[in-house]
Amino acid sequence: MTGAVSPDRRRFLAAGAAVLGAAASAQLWLPTSARAAETPLPDGVFSLGIASGDPLPDGIVLWTRLAPDPLNGGGMPDQVVSVEWEIAEDERFRKHVRRGIAPARPEYGHSVHVDVRGLRPGRDYWYRFRVSGQLSATGRTRTAPHANSSGGRLRVALASCQNWQNGYFTPYADMLSQDPDFVLFVGDYIYESAPSNAGPRRHEGTGEPYSLVQYRNRYAQYRTDPDLLAMHANTPWVVTFDDHEVDNDWAGEIPQDPAQQSHDAFVARLTAAFQAYYEHMPVRASAVPNGPHIQMYRRLEFGRLMRLNVLDTRQFRSDQATTQAGAEDPAMTMMGAEQKAWLLKGLRHSPARWNVIASQIMMAETDILLGAGKQWFYDAWDGYQVERNALLEDFKSVRNPVVLSGDRHLTMISDLKEDFADPDSDVVGAEFVGTSISSNGDQDQAAFHAQWDPLMADNPHWKVIDAHRGYHLFDIRKDGIDAQVRVVDTVLKPTATPSTYASLRVESDDPGVSVV
Repeated sequence: MTGAVSPDRRRFLAAGAAVLGAAASAQLWLPTSARAAETPLPDGVFSLGIASGDPLPDGIVLWTRLAPDPLNGGGMPDQVVSVEWEIAEDERFRKHVRRGIAPARPEYGHSVHVDVRGLRPGRDYWYRFRVSGQLSATGRTRTAPHANSSGGRLRVALASCQNWQNGYFTPYADMLSQDPDFVLFVGDYIYESAPSNAGPRRHEGTGEPYSLVQYRNRYAQYRTDPDLLAMHANTPWVVTFDDHEVDNDWAGEIPQDPAQQSHDAFVARLTAAFQAYYEHMPVRASAVPNGPHIQMYRRLEFGRLMRLNVLDTRQFRSDQATTQAGAEDPAMTMMGAEQKAWLLKGLRHSPARWNVIASQIMMAETDILLGAGKQWFYDAWDGYQVERNALLEDFKSVRNPVVLSGDRHLTMISDLKEDFADPDSDVVGAEFVGTSISSNGDQDQAAFHAQWDPLMADNPHWKVIDAHRGYHLFDIRKDGIDAQVRVVDTVLKPTATPSTYASLRVESDDPGVSVV
């Protein structure tokens, strides 16, 4: 994970979307007798592409889902199908490392999750799948650095909030060219909203998803976006969900509209949504759902350079407050007791230079009341004041805490303060709230700044606010983090022009963020 791009990697990136076409003439590695014994499947089983995720120094998760009829339940026979996989040190598969056979089970939508181990740290690998005479695209992935490594560079792309109906996922084309070591996706991979003709694209189906098949179809539609397909095929992802993977603003087992969704009905919806989420994400078996519960908070190590704490801010939270007094209730929790203890232990005893927290929702204060007084968004950390403030107090004894968030559909980059009520209180960390991939579409920038710029005086910790679509890119080294706000000029068309809206810097052992 160094700054140099090898010729092999450069050539592979240059292939871009071409890698998405299955190379039918490529080497098939099952013996002829075994291939003859296969049950023929419909063409196009790899329509949803391939992916990898959750890199370890010695391992990676490889993913695919067999779906020849992706928008109609998948189109696979109701039987277990054996899928061959292989991983190699070169894109022509001359230097095989591991290979095997994995089951694609109907009860999991014929998805395949292969937890490959025995790999070498900090290097590129290529992988592919084969079944019934059909060969997947070739994917490229990358392992985490050696556990004891402390130098080099780690390049991370932060993404969130990709609403199919609001636009095309054009920021991924630029992200692919930037060649990150991994993509951190912090929520709203799909949107559960009903089909609408108001945007450039329309959701499949006839209403919101509630059943497993309906959620499968919605994920499958999103997976057909060519830029998203290419990004998954070329780079490992670390994912977590927010609200729209289930229902807007849900909390624990409470839906947005309890009067319209009974508890039992919502638990059934959670069960379906979590299973479909697992079926479509490159995550380990630890994330196999148990009914309406899924294990999503987890920790990944990138040598001694960075520890990544991935949060789950939905399953364990209290229902949202509706008043300022409610937001200040000490009983309000975003993380739940067990997750909070896990996070604090991981922060206090971390050997890493950078301690990064992936939080689905914004941690820094957003005071939207102009002038005296406070007004907050209660779904964000502002609605859980006591727990948030105690966590920021803990940040004072944590080395280089940095929070990476989403949800807001805006770029909002802030200093994290010990006490947001006191403008002179200590800065204890930095937060980057990444803008959306497509949600909110192409906003009127002048109208946005006319509304939000006057609030800067009430939020002096804000460093950059913007409403373009895009993502954030981080180059993490021992001495500091260099960040770019990468934006595109439109998501209303399949192609776009990218640019850097802002560049920022976080210095090691100097809390806060500055505009370069």
